[in-house]
Formats: sequence, structure tokens, C-alpha cells
Amino acid sequence: MPEEKFPIHTCPYRIIYGDTDKAGVVYHANYLRLFEIGRTEYLRTFTDFSYAQLEQKGIVMPVTELSIRYKAPAHYDDLLIIATTIGDLQRFSIRFNYEIYRAEGQRLLLRGWTKHAVTGAEGRLCPVPEQVAAALQQLKKSY
Repeated sequence: MPEEKFPIHTCPYRIIYGDTDKAGVVYHANYLRLFEIGRTEYLRTFTDFSYAQLEQKGIVMPVTELSIRYKAPAHYDDLLIIATTIGDLQRFSIRFNYEIYRAEGQRLLLRGWTKHAVTGAEGRLCPVPEQVAAALQQLKKSY
């Protein structure tokens, strides 16, 4: 991954049969689930907040923009590495950057990002929760 201001979190994921299409490759939209795994584990690891805890506080983070650049396909039973970092932290949004590699040989399969607005349960924009922003800013300083 390119050098970032924030640390990179990696987690493994093995492709299941249900992730693939008739051609035996991972269906393109299923990579969005892998992005979700990456960002969920990033927040859990580096901020001590899970998505469930944020939702309990009335905070949701809908995707407002995304981009994916596919480089090579993944196949059933491939072990992948999901690398996630913070690309940008704003007052009302967070952008996560992702790279997904095949574990064997470390082949880059795709790069992408998702931008998330922070909203209350009613859908109105609100600032990134203070504890999350503080944890991420501290993380940035220590990295």
C-alpha cells in the first residue's frame, strides 16, 4: 500500500463458493463486502469502537462515494489479505482506502476507496463522534 498518514490494518479472508459467479471468479460487487470487513475491523482495532456500538449511539455511516480499480480476479478458496487504512478524515466524513491481495504471492487484485458520511439515525449529517475522531487523530500522531 502507498505510504499513508494512518496505520494499515490487514485481515485475512478466504473466498467461499457463494462469493463467485458461474465463471468461478469473485463477483465484482462482492468486493464491497470485503471493504466492509476491512473498515469494520479497522475501527474495532484502532478506535475500540465497533459499528454496532456506533449504531447504539445513533450514528450510522452510509457510503456516499466509492471507487474500485480491478487488477486481477480472485477465485474460490483463494486466501486474500484485505489491507485498510484511513484515506481522509473530515468533520462529517471518513474515507477508507483498501487494497486486496492474494495471500499466496502477494498479488495485488484491486485498489479502492469508500467515503462515508456520518449521520444520525434520522439521516442528518453530524460530526464524526468525538471519541472516534480523537482516537484516529491520536493514531495519526503516533504513526
